[in-house]
Formats: sequence, C-alpha cells, structure tokens
Amino acid sequence: MGGREKRRKLRLSKIYTYACGRPPTGSDHHEEVGGPGFSRVVFCNEPNSAEAALKNYATNYVSTTKYTIATFIPKSLFEQFRRVANLYFLLAASLGFTRLSPYSGVSSMVPLSFVILVSMIKEAVEDWKRFKQDLEVNNRKVKVRLGDGSFDYTEWKQLKVGDVVKVEKDGFFPADLLLISSSYDDAICYVETMNLDGETNLKLKQALGVTSGLSEESDFRQFKAMVKCEDPNANLYSFVGSMKYGVEQYPLSPQQVLLRDSKLRNTEYIYGVVIFTGHDTKVIQNSTEPPSKRSKIEKKMDKIIYFLFSLLVVISACGSVFFGIWTKQDIKNGRMKRWYLRPDDASILFDPKKAGLAALFHFLTALMLYNYFIPISLYVSIEIVKILQCVFINRDQKMYYEEYDRPAHARTSNLNEELGQVDTVLSDKTGTLTCNSMEFLKCSVAGVAYGHGITEVERAMAKKKGSPIHEISSSETDDESVLKPSVKGFNFMDDRIMNGNWIREPHSDVIQKFFRVLAICQTAIPEVNEESSKVTYEAESPDEAAFVIAAREVGFKFFKRTQTSISLHELDPISREKGERSYELLHVIEFNSSRKRMSVIVKNEENQILLLSKGADSVMFERLSEKGRKFEEETREHINEYADAGLRTLVLAYRKLDEEEYKNFSGELLQAKNSVSADRDEKVDEVADKMERDLILLGATAVEDKLQNGVPECIDKLAQAGIKLWVLTGDKMETAINIGFACSLLRQGMEQIIITLDTPQIKWLEKQGDKDEIAKASKASIVEQINEGKSQLVSSMGSTEVFALIIDGKALAFALEGDVKSKFLELAIGCASVICCRSSPKQKALVSDFLNFVSYSVTRSHSETSSHCKSQVTRLVKEGTGKTTLAIGDGANDVGMLQEADIGVGISGVEGMQAVMSSDVAIAQFCFLERLLLVHGHWCYRRISSMICYFFYKNMVFGFTLFLYEIFASFSGQAAYNDWFMSTYNVFFTSLPVAALGIFDQDVSARLCLQFPLLYQEGVQNVLFSWRRIFSWMLNGVYSAAVVFFFTTRALQIQAFRRGGELASRDVLGTTMYTCIVWIVNCQMALAVSYFTWIHHLFVWGSIAVWYLFLLIYGSLTPTFSTTAYKIFIEACGSSPSYWVITFFVAVCALIPYVVYSTIQMKFFPMYHELIQGIRVYGKDDPEYGKMLKMRYSRRSTVGFSARREAKFYGTKKPRNKKRQESRPNEESPINA
Repeated sequence: MGGREKRRKLRLSKIYTYACGRPPTGSDHHEEVGGPGFSRVVFCNEPNSAEAALKNYATNYVSTTKYTIATFIPKSLFEQFRRVANLYFLLAASLGFTRLSPYSGVSSMVPLSFVILVSMIKEAVEDWKRFKQDLEVNNRKVKVRLGDGSFDYTEWKQLKVGDVVKVEKDGFFPADLLLISSSYDDAICYVETMNLDGETNLKLKQALGVTSGLSEESDFRQFKAMVKCEDPNANLYSFVGSMKYGVEQYPLSPQQVLLRDSKLRNTEYIYGVVIFTGHDTKVIQNSTEPPSKRSKIEKKMDKIIYFLFSLLVVISACGSVFFGIWTKQDIKNGRMKRWYLRPDDASILFDPKKAGLAALFHFLTALMLYNYFIPISLYVSIEIVKILQCVFINRDQKMYYEEYDRPAHARTSNLNEELGQVDTVLSDKTGTLTCNSMEFLKCSVAGVAYGHGITEVERAMAKKKGSPIHEISSSETDDESVLKPSVKGFNFMDDRIMNGNWIREPHSDVIQKFFRVLAICQTAIPEVNEESSKVTYEAESPDEAAFVIAAREVGFKFFKRTQTSISLHELDPISREKGERSYELLHVIEFNSSRKRMSVIVKNEENQILLLSKGADSVMFERLSEKGRKFEEETREHINEYADAGLRTLVLAYRKLDEEEYKNFSGELLQAKNSVSADRDEKVDEVADKMERDLILLGATAVEDKLQNGVPECIDKLAQAGIKLWVLTGDKMETAINIGFACSLLRQGMEQIIITLDTPQIKWLEKQGDKDEIAKASKASIVEQINEGKSQLVSSMGSTEVFALIIDGKALAFALEGDVKSKFLELAIGCASVICCRSSPKQKALVSDFLNFVSYSVTRSHSETSSHCKSQVTRLVKEGTGKTTLAIGDGANDVGMLQEADIGVGISGVEGMQAVMSSDVAIAQFCFLERLLLVHGHWCYRRISSMICYFFYKNMVFGFTLFLYEIFASFSGQAAYNDWFMSTYNVFFTSLPVAALGIFDQDVSARLCLQFPLLYQEGVQNVLFSWRRIFSWMLNGVYSAAVVFFFTTRALQIQAFRRGGELASRDVLGTTMYTCIVWIVNCQMALAVSYFTWIHHLFVWGSIAVWYLFLLIYGSLTPTFSTTAYKIFIEACGSSPSYWVITFFVAVCALIPYVVYSTIQMKFFPMYHELIQGIRVYGKDDPEYGKMLKMRYSRRSTVGFSARREAKFYGTKKPRNKKRQESRPNEESPINA
C-alpha cells in the first residue's frame, strides 16, 4: 500500500480533514481534564522520574487467577464450606472426636477430606491453567526505549506508565498506549479489536500531527510531553484527555488511543506511550465475570437436600424423645430395664435422673448418625460427571465445522442438563440463521431494476405458491459474467451492466455515479497482491465488502487508499478505456445507529466537491431535494420488491457542494469533533445532519444474506420437538417475514397477527412532534391490537388454525411496558412463532422518554441499543413463562440476550467472537443446535436426573437401616456398622457405578433421538425429575432398607449362624446387612442402566468385588484399627453358608418390586423412550414398528416444512375431523405416563 512507501514530508493541512480534525491551540475545551475522574498525569518518556514515582500507578503484571500460593488453601476451603452440606459434614466430623459421636472422628473426617480434596484439586487445575495463560501473556516481549536511548525487547510485565514502546506489525499492544507515530507518512495505523469487542473489522487510528514526525528511534531522545486524562474506567469507546507538548496543549480522543490486547494490522510499526498499565487498562477493567447460572435441576436438588435435612432433624428429634422417655424409665422400683447400659452407674448420656439432658445429647448423636441420608459425594460427583459430559459435547464430530475448523465448545459445565429442558429459543437472524456473508444480487439505478438473481426467499415463496421459478442459466444469456468463476460477495447477473455495457444504457451517467458512490463511500482497506495484482478488501462489515467488490466487478476498482485520497481504476465512457482516477478525501462521516447512513465528502479531479451518501430508505428519502426525486417512485417499488425477496437494501444519493458551503461546514465539523465533552458525538451528528440534505437520488442496492445450511431442517426438528422459536431481528418487517417463509418459520395458511404503529394516526402525530400525545396514542393502539390478537386466539380454540405474531420495534417498545407486557406475553405464547423486528432509531427516540430500555441516548452504538432490547425480550419470556429459555446469536449486540437467557449459545461466525466469549455453549452453525439439544441435551438431562435420583435412593437405603437399627437398639446411639464401613460407603462401593450412569448411559441412540424429536418433551415437562419420581425412588430406598433390616435380623436372630452352633453377633449382623446393601444398590444400578458398556460392568461388579477385597484387607489389620471387623469375613461370614444365602435372598426380595413395576409399566403404560427402545427389539425385523410409532405418537407441528405437509394433509380432511386431529397426539401421548 501507499502508506508503506518512504515517508514523505507532511502537509499538516491535510492530515486533519479525515476524522479527528485539527486541534485548537487553546484550552477552551479542556475544562473536564484535571477534575474529579480526570486526574491521571503521565510523564511521557520519563517513567522513572521522581514525579512519576509519586503517582504509584499499577504495574503491567496482569493476573486472572482466582488464587495465589498464599491464599489457595484458606480461600479454597472457604469456597468449599460455603456449601451448607459440606459445612454440616464438617460439624458432624468435628463432633466425631467427642463422646457424643457414634463413630470415631477419624473415620468421619476421612471421606469429607477426600471429597474436599477432590474439589480443591479440580479448582487448582483450573486455576493453574489460568496461571499459565497469565504467564504467557506477561512474558511476551515488546520493544521499549531504555535509559540509554536505545530500544530493546522487554517483557510486558516490566512496562511502566510513561514508557515509549515500539509495536511491530501483527503484534499485540502490551498496555493502553497513546499513539505517537507510525510507519505511514500520515501517522495512521490499522487496529483489529477482536479480543476486545469481538469485531473482526479493522479500526483506523491516527496520531496527533505534532508527534507524527517522530518516525525514528533517534527522534525520541529529546521527546518530553505530559498527558492529563481520565482515570481508569471500563468504557472501551471513550477517552478524554489532553497532551502538553512544548508550550501548546492538544486535546486527545479515542482516535489516538490503542487498547491493550488489540492487534496492529496492515502497519509496519507504531510508536506509543504507555498511559494505562495492568489492571488499569480498559480491557481488564471491562472484564467482568459472566452472570452465575444454575440449572433448574440443581436448584431442585438443593430443595431435596433441605427436605432430607429436615427429615433428619425430625427423626433425630423423635428418637431423642423416645430415648429420653426410655432412659427415665430405665430404673423402676429398683429394677433396671436396660441393664446392659448400667443406668445405675451411667454417665450423663444414660443417667435416668437427667433424662432431659440425655435426650438433648442423644439428639446431637442422632444428627451425626443419620447424616448418611445426605450424600456427601453428591456435589463433587456431579461436577466431575458434568465436566466429562462437556468433553463428549466438545468432541462430537457431527458438531464440528470443517470449513472454519471449529468444534462445539461447552464453555461451562453447569448447564448440561438444562440443554434438555429448553422450551423457547430466542434467535438473532443475521449471522445466526443466515451466513452474514453478503452477496450483491440486484440494484435499482435511475428507476431501472438490474440483476436476474433468484434468492432463497423467492424460491421458498414460489414453492409455497406451487409455481416453481425458472432460473436463468448461462446458456440462456449473453452475459459473459455468468461464465466467469464465482466471486465471493458478488452474484450479480445482467448483461446490461456487466463488461462495460452500462455505457449504452439511457442513464449511463447515473449508473456511473451510482457505482462511484459504492467504490468511494466506504472505509474498506484494499490489499493488493504484488504477484497477481488481485485486490482484496478488509471491510467493517460484509455489506460494505459486497459493495466494493460489486463496484470492482462492474469496472470501478478501488485499489488504493491514503489518509487523504482514494484511487480507482474505472472505465471512461468516452474513450472506453480504463484509467486511474483519484479523489481527494476531505471528510468521512461515519455510520451510527441514530444516523442510519454514512457519507463522505470528496473533491474530484475537476475540483468539484461532492457529498456521497448511502443509508436506509427510512432516512434517505426524506433528505432528497425536490429536484432529486426523479426516480423516487420507481426506486421505492423496487425496494419493496427486494424486501419481499428477503434482500437487504440501501439507498444511494449525492449532492454537489460549493466552496463557501463546504468551508462553513468544515469549520463547524472540526469544532464539534475537537470538543472535549460528553456530547461530542451529538454535536458531530447535528453538524452532519445539516449537510446531508437536498440530496439527489441515484438508486438502491440489494444484497442477499443467505440462510445457513440446514436451518429450515433444524427449525423443523425443533418444532417437532415442541420447542418454540422467537426471532429477534433488525430487518424491516417485510424482509423478516419473507426470511420466516424461507426458513419455514412461517407457512401458507398460518394466520399472521401483525402489531405495528405504522398507522396514519400515529404518523400524523409524529409530524406534530408532541411526545406525550404520541406515547399515549401509541400505547392505546398497541393494547387494542394485542386484545384483538387474543380474541382471534380464543375464537380459534378447538380448530387447527395456527397463528404467527409479528411485531415491529416501535410497537415492541410499548408492548414491553409494565402493564402491557403480561398481555403481550400471553398473546405471544399462544402463537406458533414470533418475529420481533427492530425499530428505526428515529422511532426509538420518540419513545425514549417513556421506556427505560430505550432511555439510552440515541447516539449509543447499534450493538448497545439492540442488545438491550433483545435482553428485555429475553427476560420477559424467561420470567413470564417460568420455563427454560435459550438465546442464540453471533454478534456483540447479542451479548445481553445470551447472558440474560437461561442458556446462551454463541455462533462463532463472521461478526467476531464476543458472543462466543459471553456464551455458555459455542457452536459454529445454527443447524448444530438440533443435535446439541435433541441428542446431548436429552442425554445429559436423563443422565443427571437418574444420577441424582439414584444418589438419594442409595443413601436412603443405607441411612434408613441405621434408623431401624436405632429403634431395634432402643435409640441408644449405637451404629449398626463398623466406623470405616460407614465412611467408605459413598466413596468406594457405590460412587463409581453412578458416575458411569451419568457419563455413558443412553436410553436411545443419537439416531433415534433425531428420528423421534418428541422424545425431547420428557425434559421440557421434567417427567424424569418430578417430585413424584424423586419420592418414588426414595420410597424404593425405604422399602429396600426395611427388607434388608427385617429379613437379616429375623434370619440371624435365634438360630445358629455357623456349623459350631455359634450365634450371630452384632458385628456379623452389621457386616451381613452391609453386604446386602452393596449388592442391592449396585444391582439396582444395573437394572436402571439402559445402555451397558464395559465400563458399566467394570464399575458395577467391580464395586461389589472391591467390597469383599476391602473386608479381607481391612479385617486382616490389627484389632486396634479394624476393631469390630477383625477377621470378620475370614472367620465368621465367609465360611458361613447362611451369610451367602441371606445375601442372595435379601437382594432378590429387595429388587423384585422394582422389576415387577418396571415390567408392568413397560408393557401396559410405557413411557415414550421405552416405546422407542422397543425398536432395538423389533425395529430390525419389523421396520413397520418404527413407522407406526412415529405416526401414532408424533406431535402436531405448527412450524417447519413438516407442518406444511401436515397442513396439506389435514386440509383434505373434512372439517368435522379438525378437533379430533388437533387432540389426537395429546390423547395418546406417553410423555406423562
């Protein structure tokens, strides 16, 4: 590029005409600097001076870790014991070292320590990864000016405020820098800010003219300056400050600031002064923790824990009451009832004279004894399982996008099961449903429509009407461009325009101006390949790239940009030869959300000053002059046609300026741009608005943003699964509706409820400008339209009529007001699909005084405004329905929506990575959402639900046997089992099988999950984790515990246990009961597993084997350690046939009811997944079974192409069958069985 040539002598008069403006020499606009919030002082090139040392600014060392070596243990322990369950177990373990404990303190402390240790190791591993990332960043190197005047590489962490650094091409900025100069002769540089805001487009920065001559390292020997600026803050897009250089003071703006972690692009090097370091930099100030999200299952699990704790307290209290009564009656008339407790010589724990106090102490003992009702390893087991579930999601090859080398990425493991319970999906359109890869398809110039391309929307509309479109092929046209290789961003076919044929058109002069505007009115950066001379472009948006590519292909090739000029290769209509033509670039008035347009002011080679503008039709037509409306009617018609075809349109116009007019405008604009105040942008917009009037219309562009592959199919599958889809888009209503048809969100025969404020009455009030009247009339109109829509829903009940709700942004603003939003939500829930179109900034301004979500200044960025609106809608749906919502988007303006929803899914698309960085799950294409929800979501929901239920079941079995034994032992506080038996129950003998269930179990295969999407409703309706199911598992545990206790005690109570005639001791009874429990809970797991792998076999049968191995090893230890388990298996249990017979008999009796219940349910009342599991048995030999199942239990679709087929099918039925057709699926649905 021209900027890389040898530096030329600068003409300062031209440097400031682009965007920043010539700085004034006075200090009239520096009133904020030095005041509160603007107190930072930087001594440039003097980082080690005495004055700089007194400031004590932060170092450039950045740490994102949660812990340090010193704080890890205390802080991590604090995090672990914030959980009430862990705190309770710690208290119980501590009391284990007192006389009140029914077991030894060591045996109770070991399992808690193991669980805490595992959690702390997990925390340490995660923090170590963060530490290594910090280490890599802090040890990066950059050239910095040293004390001897030379530049040498220094680590980032060594930088200080005031250092002069040299950053080279493709390097990252190590701190927030003040740009001093660059390799370009006009001190500009190009910056990529993807790490900051996720945007991939390049930003242009420019240094002040007074420092732009410091282009060599030697120039900085005498460089001294003082910067006064704002204090550290998180605002990425603002900067207020001034620099005193010599005797003059110059205002600074964001144009001169290079933010940390941005990347230098297309520039050989820059020199900058460090102004913010480390945690004072804007990117670190801006890095806030994402909102903490918890799944509904996890919240419900907390309630179960509270229930079990309450149950524990109740039974402890009841037992203590009985114990107190029995203790008081232990000595009666000189006789001792429980003589073995020696009440005549007992301590306070069994003293009949102090029965009340003994009961109180027993209550504490019981709290410790019954703590096995609460599973100690539940939380840590679920965390480990969820992490491994994420690994499977990340490695799913069917969610890998090869084109961009992007797999799916579950960025948090907290919400895995929530993926299986989504009721409503709220989706962005551009870049999410569509590719955000624009193609120039059509245009309207001088009232004539050009371009023969067919859009996907037009194909979908033609299919809807049953009239296929005949597309023009290369053999049917003389257009040679059709035969050329396809060009990305350009799909325009019209031989009237291509190959220079435009010069033969009646309005060739207008066509020439039209494509000149496309080539000049932009901020793209050309890259010329030196070998092939091919020009490519770095553009701020896909739309802009499509425009410059279109201009290039038609014959107006933009190939060179400097700070003050734009150069084209264009065809001369007179000589019909291509030549170079340059335009002096005077001003660029950038696009923003309130202006909805972009303009440039240039001077051509004929010394004519031209204002070239492009923008939305809603703002451009009103700015046309009377003489400039010659083609307005035809252009409006074409724009409507393009919108109907799903195309994005922009209007192009221009005007000529005389020298005096331009001079006045330039002075006002420079004054506004140099204003150091919060309302500077508003002042710039006001000045630009005066100039962008009396325009002459040239025409309109139409670009297509194609649907991503698989979008209609994905939407169809989600609809069959019963998931509702809302689309939140910034497009015009007509475009959004037609995109809805293209992606099968809308269909023929679907009744559209359209809510809009585009009525004659509202338009008349807007012209009057009375905000109060506008607000009052608008709100009344919205309420009336919502009530009419609800009436339509009520009148259609019992029929097959399906509704879609379409609402524009201005109407949405009023619909979200406090007293209206409940009605709006009720209407929206009753509709099959909802499309929300964003309003224009002008309309938002009209209601900004009345709505908190649009009370932001209209000068805020498009992403901020749009993001806030989307998050408001998301919050309404989430809180109003109480069901799980999922938001999916790809841009920075979707971040609020993703963080507000229960689950945020980011698309790693063309708009950068900010949506991904703020998401819970990242995928590369919208179509992967189908597999993410219907397969992984269903599996994770089922696995976690079953896992939690089983956890409570196995602990209920164990804990309830302790309670029954307590009754048997007259609540004496004596445990039924050896201390270490109890301590290792949850850790070694029952934990691995349940982990295998949570990681590997599959009720149905991935193929069947997609084949039968209605299966997903099991999660939406939460049938697998309902209170009924939870309590049924607990009751199963109580039953199993009763069978274990009563059968075992009865079998061992009187008769001889071994051949020698010995009776069974308490130790033998406890060991036998424990063995039965280990067999029962592991066999119960084996019965509950739907999909056995070798890992399931290893963990289930291995856990039982480990129990016997433990008995052998632990029983062989000395009696001082093994206590009651000393040689219990070798000498007592293992050699006794009764032990083995009892174990087998008790296990069978405990499991028979579950087997019988499951068999009856599967045979007569099958759940939907059980019916699908039948395909494993019948499907291969009887393919008709699968078809029958799908037909019989399919859900009546309301959107998607399946709904279109069904509508045609049911449309042939007689009207009297409508009601039965509608109710058929619900009558026989097995979901709630």
